[in-house]
Amino acid sequence: MTADVWLPVPADEIDGLPAPSATGLAYRFWDGGPDFPADPADCAFYAVPYMKGMEVAIRPLAAMKSVRVVQTLSAGIDHVEPGLGLLPAGVRLCNAKGVHEASTAELALALVLASLRGIPGFVRGQDTEQWRAGFYPSLADKSVLIVGYGSIGAAVEDRLAPFECARVARVARSARTTERGEVRALTDLPVLLPDADVVIVSTPLTDRTKGLVGADFLSRMKDGALLVNIARGPVVDTKALLAEVETGRITAALDVTDPEPLPAGHPLWHARGVLISPHVGGSTSAFMPRAKRLLADQVTRFAAGEALRNVVVTTG
Repeated sequence: MTADVWLPVPADEIDGLPAPSATGLAYRFWDGGPDFPADPADCAFYAVPYMKGMEVAIRPLAAMKSVRVVQTLSAGIDHVEPGLGLLPAGVRLCNAKGVHEASTAELALALVLASLRGIPGFVRGQDTEQWRAGFYPSLADKSVLIVGYGSIGAAVEDRLAPFECARVARVARSARTTERGEVRALTDLPVLLPDADVVIVSTPLTDRTKGLVGADFLSRMKDGALLVNIARGPVVDTKALLAEVETGRITAALDVTDPEPLPAGHPLWHARGVLISPHVGGSTSAFMPRAKRLLADQVTRFAAGEALRNVVVTTG
Protein backbone atom coordinates (compact mmCIF):
# COMPACT_ATOMS: atom_id res chain seq x y z
CA MET A 1 0.00 0.00 0.00
CA THR A 2 1.15 3.55 -0.70
CA ALA A 3 0.85 6.58 1.54
CA ASP A 4 0.40 10.01 0.02
CA VAL A 5 2.69 12.88 0.97
CA TRP A 6 1.28 16.30 0.07
CA LEU A 7 4.00 18.84 -0.63
CA PRO A 8 3.67 22.56 -1.48
CA VAL A 9 6.80 22.22 -3.66
CA PRO A 10 7.08 19.70 -6.52
CA ALA A 11 8.89 16.61 -5.27
CA ASP A 12 11.39 16.67 -8.14
CA GLU A 13 12.58 20.07 -6.89
CA ILE A 14 13.44 18.78 -3.40
CA ASP A 15 16.79 17.04 -3.08
CA GLY A 16 17.00 14.25 -0.54
CA LEU A 17 13.43 12.96 -0.54
CA PRO A 18 13.31 9.18 -0.13
CA ALA A 19 12.56 7.31 -3.35
CA PRO A 20 8.88 6.32 -3.68
CA SER A 21 9.83 2.82 -4.86
CA ALA A 22 11.74 2.16 -1.65
CA THR A 23 9.25 3.63 0.80
CA GLY A 24 5.79 3.21 -0.67
CA LEU A 25 5.27 6.97 -0.56
CA ALA A 26 3.45 8.81 -3.33
CA TYR A 27 4.27 12.50 -3.65
CA ARG A 28 1.44 14.90 -4.45
CA PHE A 29 1.97 18.58 -5.19
CA TRP A 30 -0.57 20.98 -3.69
CA ASP A 31 0.08 24.66 -3.15
CA GLY A 32 -3.41 25.63 -2.07
CA GLY A 33 -5.20 25.57 -5.43
CA PRO A 34 -8.93 24.92 -5.73
CA ASP A 35 -8.49 21.25 -6.67
CA PHE A 36 -6.84 18.70 -4.41
CA PRO A 37 -4.09 16.60 -6.03
CA ALA A 38 -5.61 13.34 -4.78
CA ASP A 39 -8.11 12.04 -2.24
CA PRO A 40 -7.27 13.70 1.11
CA ALA A 41 -8.29 10.46 2.84
CA ASP A 42 -5.11 8.84 1.49
CA CYS A 43 -2.77 11.57 2.77
CA ALA A 44 -0.41 10.47 5.53
CA PHE A 45 1.94 13.48 5.58
CA TYR A 46 0.55 16.96 4.90
CA ALA A 47 2.93 19.88 4.38
CA VAL A 48 0.80 23.02 4.59
CA PRO A 49 1.02 25.54 1.73
CA TYR A 50 3.08 28.53 2.81
CA MET A 51 1.50 31.94 3.42
CA LYS A 52 -1.86 30.95 1.94
CA GLY A 53 -3.88 31.68 5.07
CA MET A 54 -5.96 29.68 7.51
CA GLU A 55 -8.79 28.85 5.12
CA VAL A 56 -6.43 27.08 2.71
CA ALA A 57 -4.39 25.44 5.49
CA ILE A 58 -7.34 23.71 7.13
CA ARG A 59 -9.50 23.07 4.06
CA PRO A 60 -8.43 19.41 3.55
CA LEU A 61 -8.10 18.47 7.22
CA ALA A 62 -11.61 17.15 7.82
CA ALA A 63 -11.15 14.59 5.04
CA MET A 64 -7.63 13.52 6.07
CA LYS A 65 -8.62 10.38 7.97
CA SER A 66 -5.20 8.73 7.56
CA VAL A 67 -2.93 11.68 8.18
CA ARG A 68 -0.17 11.18 10.74
CA VAL A 69 1.87 14.37 10.32
CA VAL A 70 0.97 17.98 9.59
CA GLN A 71 4.05 20.06 8.80
CA THR A 72 3.89 23.85 8.56
CA LEU A 73 6.48 25.92 6.72
CA SER A 74 6.00 28.77 9.15
CA ALA A 75 7.32 29.26 12.65
CA GLY A 76 3.80 29.96 13.90
CA ILE A 77 1.01 27.37 13.89
CA ASP A 78 -1.95 29.65 14.65
CA HIS A 79 -3.29 29.27 11.08
CA VAL A 80 -3.55 25.49 11.55
CA GLU A 81 -4.62 25.19 15.18
CA PRO A 82 -8.34 25.92 14.52
CA GLY A 83 -8.49 22.74 12.41
CA LEU A 84 -6.77 20.36 14.79
CA GLY A 85 -10.09 19.18 16.21
CA LEU A 86 -10.91 17.77 12.76
CA LEU A 87 -7.97 15.37 12.88
CA PRO A 88 -7.75 11.86 14.34
CA ALA A 89 -5.84 11.29 17.57
CA GLY A 90 -2.08 10.97 17.47
CA VAL A 91 -1.39 13.37 14.59
CA ARG A 92 1.86 15.28 15.10
CA LEU A 93 1.88 18.98 14.20
CA CYS A 94 5.38 20.22 13.42
CA ASN A 95 6.49 23.80 12.82
CA ALA A 96 9.33 25.16 10.69
CA LYS A 97 11.87 25.93 13.38
CA GLY A 98 15.20 26.46 11.64
CA VAL A 99 13.70 27.84 8.43
CA HIS A 100 12.90 31.47 9.26
CA GLU A 101 15.38 32.52 11.91
CA ALA A 102 17.95 34.10 9.58
CA SER A 103 15.57 36.11 7.41
CA THR A 104 13.24 37.21 10.21
CA ALA A 105 16.14 38.31 12.40
CA GLU A 106 17.58 40.24 9.45
CA LEU A 107 14.29 42.09 9.01
CA ALA A 108 14.06 42.84 12.73
CA LEU A 109 17.45 44.55 12.57
CA ALA A 110 16.52 46.32 9.34
CA LEU A 111 13.35 47.71 10.94
CA VAL A 112 15.21 48.82 14.06
CA LEU A 113 17.96 50.56 12.10
CA ALA A 114 15.62 52.10 9.55
CA SER A 115 13.35 53.49 12.27
CA LEU A 116 16.12 54.85 14.48
CA ARG A 117 18.18 56.34 11.66
CA GLY A 118 15.20 57.97 9.93
CA ILE A 119 15.37 56.00 6.67
CA PRO A 120 11.64 56.41 5.84
CA GLY A 121 12.06 60.19 6.07
CA PHE A 122 15.11 60.06 3.81
CA VAL A 123 13.14 58.13 1.19
CA ARG A 124 10.33 60.68 1.32
CA GLY A 125 12.91 63.43 1.11
CA GLN A 126 14.48 61.86 -1.95
CA ASP A 127 11.05 61.66 -3.60
CA THR A 128 10.68 65.44 -3.15
CA GLU A 129 14.39 66.31 -3.59
CA GLN A 130 14.77 67.41 0.04
CA TRP A 131 18.10 67.11 1.90
CA ARG A 132 17.03 66.04 5.40
CA ALA A 133 20.28 66.34 7.32
CA GLY A 134 20.46 66.19 11.11
CA PHE A 135 21.27 64.02 14.09
CA TYR A 136 19.40 60.74 14.50
CA PRO A 137 19.30 58.04 17.17
CA SER A 138 21.81 55.20 16.97
CA LEU A 139 21.37 51.59 18.04
CA ALA A 140 24.71 51.84 19.81
CA ASP A 141 24.32 52.38 23.57
CA LYS A 142 20.63 51.47 23.47
CA SER A 143 18.94 49.00 25.83
CA VAL A 144 17.06 46.30 23.90
CA LEU A 145 14.32 44.02 25.24
CA ILE A 146 13.43 40.88 23.27
CA VAL A 147 9.93 39.65 24.16
CA GLY A 148 9.66 36.05 23.00
CA TYR A 149 13.05 34.41 23.30
CA GLY A 150 12.68 31.33 21.13
CA SER A 151 14.89 30.48 18.19
CA ILE A 152 13.97 33.68 16.33
CA GLY A 153 14.52 35.84 19.40
CA ALA A 154 17.92 34.24 19.89
CA ALA A 155 18.77 34.85 16.22
CA VAL A 156 17.87 38.52 16.69
CA GLU A 157 20.26 38.76 19.63
CA ASP A 158 23.01 37.13 17.55
CA ARG A 159 22.65 39.94 15.05
CA LEU A 160 22.54 42.63 17.74
CA ALA A 161 25.96 41.59 19.04
CA PRO A 162 28.11 43.84 16.78
CA PHE A 163 26.01 46.97 17.38
CA GLU A 164 27.40 47.91 20.81
CA CYS A 165 24.04 47.88 22.60
CA ALA A 166 24.19 48.86 26.24
CA ARG A 167 22.34 45.69 27.23
CA VAL A 168 19.96 43.06 25.89
CA ALA A 169 17.21 41.71 28.13
CA ARG A 170 15.29 38.55 27.25
CA VAL A 171 11.74 37.49 28.09
CA ALA A 172 9.97 34.20 27.41
CA ARG A 173 6.96 32.32 28.71
CA SER A 174 9.02 30.97 31.58
CA ALA A 175 12.37 31.94 33.10
CA ARG A 176 15.52 30.03 32.22
CA THR A 177 19.24 30.53 31.65
CA THR A 178 20.92 30.45 28.22
CA GLU A 179 24.50 30.72 27.01
CA ARG A 180 23.94 34.45 26.50
CA GLY A 181 22.45 34.96 29.95
CA GLU A 182 19.23 35.08 31.90
CA VAL A 183 15.81 34.84 30.29
CA ARG A 184 13.11 36.42 32.43
CA ALA A 185 9.47 35.35 32.59
CA LEU A 186 6.63 37.30 30.97
CA THR A 187 5.49 38.29 34.45
CA ASP A 188 8.67 40.40 34.75
CA LEU A 189 7.69 42.69 31.85
CA PRO A 190 6.41 45.52 34.09
CA VAL A 191 9.88 46.02 35.58
CA LEU A 192 11.78 45.53 32.32
CA LEU A 193 9.80 47.71 29.93
CA PRO A 194 10.63 51.11 31.48
CA ASP A 195 14.35 50.52 30.87
CA ALA A 196 14.14 49.47 27.20
CA ASP A 197 14.90 51.84 24.33
CA VAL A 198 13.92 49.18 21.79
CA VAL A 199 11.33 46.44 22.39
CA ILE A 200 11.33 43.61 19.83
CA VAL A 201 8.31 41.30 19.98
CA SER A 202 8.80 37.79 18.58
CA THR A 203 6.33 35.67 20.52
CA PRO A 204 4.06 33.03 18.99
CA LEU A 205 0.37 33.91 18.88
CA THR A 206 -1.41 32.07 21.69
CA ASP A 207 -4.31 32.79 24.01
CA ARG A 208 -1.77 34.19 26.46
CA THR A 209 0.01 36.47 24.00
CA LYS A 210 -3.01 37.78 22.08
CA GLY A 211 -3.23 41.45 23.02
CA LEU A 212 -0.10 41.15 25.18
CA VAL A 213 1.13 44.48 23.87
CA GLY A 214 -1.87 46.44 25.07
CA ALA A 215 -2.43 49.75 26.82
CA ASP A 216 -0.68 48.69 30.03
CA PHE A 217 2.36 47.27 28.23
CA LEU A 218 2.69 50.34 26.01
CA SER A 219 2.23 52.78 28.87
CA ARG A 220 5.21 51.22 30.65
CA MET A 221 7.51 51.78 27.68
CA LYS A 222 9.84 54.74 28.16
CA ASP A 223 9.37 57.99 26.27
CA GLY A 224 11.03 57.78 22.88
CA ALA A 225 11.13 53.97 22.82
CA LEU A 226 10.69 51.95 19.64
CA LEU A 227 8.34 48.94 19.42
CA VAL A 228 9.16 46.35 16.73
CA ASN A 229 6.63 43.58 16.02
CA ILE A 230 7.90 40.58 14.02
CA ALA A 231 5.50 38.16 15.77
CA ARG A 232 1.83 38.19 14.75
CA GLY A 233 -0.46 41.18 14.36
CA PRO A 234 -2.93 40.31 17.16
CA VAL A 235 -0.10 40.21 19.72
CA VAL A 236 -0.37 44.02 19.60
CA ASP A 237 -3.60 45.85 20.42
CA THR A 238 -3.86 48.12 17.38
CA LYS A 239 -6.17 50.65 19.03
CA ALA A 240 -3.87 50.98 22.05
CA LEU A 241 -0.82 51.35 19.79
CA LEU A 242 -2.47 54.08 17.74
CA ALA A 243 -3.32 55.98 20.92
CA GLU A 244 0.36 55.98 21.92
CA VAL A 245 2.05 56.69 18.58
CA GLU A 246 -0.33 59.50 17.72
CA THR A 247 1.00 61.43 20.71
CA GLY A 248 4.55 60.95 19.45
CA ARG A 249 5.61 59.42 22.77
CA ILE A 250 6.79 56.15 21.20
CA THR A 251 7.40 54.89 17.66
CA ALA A 252 6.78 51.53 16.03
CA ALA A 253 8.01 49.29 13.22
CA LEU A 254 5.57 46.55 12.25
CA ASP A 255 6.07 43.59 9.94
CA VAL A 256 2.67 42.28 11.02
CA THR A 257 -0.56 44.12 11.73
CA ASP A 258 -4.07 43.54 12.99
CA PRO A 259 -5.99 43.52 10.68
CA GLU A 260 -3.78 41.96 8.01
CA PRO A 261 -3.38 42.74 5.19
CA LEU A 262 -3.83 46.30 6.37
CA PRO A 263 -6.75 47.73 4.38
CA ALA A 264 -6.66 51.01 2.49
CA GLY A 265 -7.66 53.92 4.69
CA HIS A 266 -6.60 52.28 7.96
CA PRO A 267 -5.09 54.87 10.35
CA LEU A 268 -1.92 52.79 10.87
CA TRP A 269 -0.80 53.57 7.31
CA HIS A 270 -0.18 57.20 8.15
CA ALA A 271 0.27 57.06 11.92
CA ARG A 272 3.04 59.21 13.28
CA GLY A 273 6.35 57.39 13.67
CA VAL A 274 5.13 54.05 12.30
CA LEU A 275 7.07 52.02 9.72
CA ILE A 276 5.21 49.11 8.12
CA SER A 277 6.54 46.17 6.11
CA PRO A 278 4.00 43.73 4.58
CA HIS A 279 4.68 40.55 6.61
CA VAL A 280 7.88 39.68 4.77
CA GLY A 281 9.98 38.45 7.70
CA GLY A 282 10.28 34.97 6.24
CA SER A 283 9.73 35.77 2.57
CA THR A 284 13.29 35.98 1.29
CA SER A 285 15.72 34.04 -0.84
CA ALA A 286 16.75 32.22 2.35
CA PHE A 287 13.33 30.58 2.70
CA MET A 288 13.15 27.98 -0.05
CA PRO A 289 16.51 26.24 0.47
CA ARG A 290 15.82 25.85 4.18
CA ALA A 291 12.20 24.79 3.60
CA LYS A 292 13.28 22.11 1.14
CA ARG A 293 15.90 20.77 3.54
CA LEU A 294 13.31 20.59 6.31
CA LEU A 295 10.79 18.78 4.12
CA ALA A 296 13.38 16.26 2.90
CA ASP A 297 14.54 15.57 6.45
CA GLN A 298 11.05 15.25 7.91
CA VAL A 299 9.74 12.98 5.14
CA THR A 300 12.86 10.81 5.43
CA ARG A 301 12.31 10.51 9.17
CA PHE A 302 8.63 9.75 8.65
CA ALA A 303 9.37 7.03 6.09
CA ALA A 304 11.94 5.42 8.40
CA GLY A 305 9.71 5.57 11.46
CA GLU A 306 12.15 7.89 13.23
CA ALA A 307 11.37 10.76 15.60
CA LEU A 308 10.32 13.94 13.81
CA ARG A 309 11.76 17.38 14.49
CA ASN A 310 9.83 20.37 15.78
CA VAL A 311 6.75 18.53 17.11
CA VAL A 312 4.71 21.18 18.90
CA VAL A 313 1.31 19.48 19.27
CA THR A 314 0.08 15.89 19.19
CA THR A 315 -3.68 15.56 18.79
CA GLY A 316 -5.46 13.57 21.46
